[in-house]
Amino acid sequence: MASTDPEHRDGEEPAAGEDEDTGAQVAPIVKLEEVAVTTGEEDEDSILDLKSKLYRFDKDGNQWKERGAGTVKFLKHKETGKVRLVMRQSKTLKICANHLVLPTMSVQEHAGNDKSCVWHATDFADGELKDELFCIRFGSVDSKYSSLEFFLIT
Repeated sequence: MASTDPEHRDGEEPAAGEDEDTGAQVAPIVKLEEVAVTTGEEDEDSILDLKSKLYRFDKDGNQWKERGAGTVKFLKHKETGKVRLVMRQSKTLKICANHLVLPTMSVQEHAGNDKSCVWHATDFADGELKDELFCIRFGSVDSKYSSLEFFLIT
């Protein structure tokens, strides 16, 4: 069947999405200004940075609950020399662990999993100090030993 449209000939498709200059002017509705973002890590140097999955022990349910998966960092303060462990979830960057690494902390291998270790800490990730039992699982045994060495040196 032949087309009656003079712009459309047999065998040719009409050009889809061709840009037409309509002459319309669009002004932005909202003007965004640049905002300085601070992470709280500006005065610290990253000593160790590893991908891992963090769990905390729920005493009420008597079970491990996943706290988040992401990057765990050991950060050393430039002036005080204090070291803290900070872990953020991968996509949301929400803090799931934030506590000082103290010489009194004991870190142990988790029974039954050679990629995991367990420790107690007074954590501030939820905005209040809470005593927590943590378990962290790394992607490899080498990553675990890197973090264990760091815990033991600090």
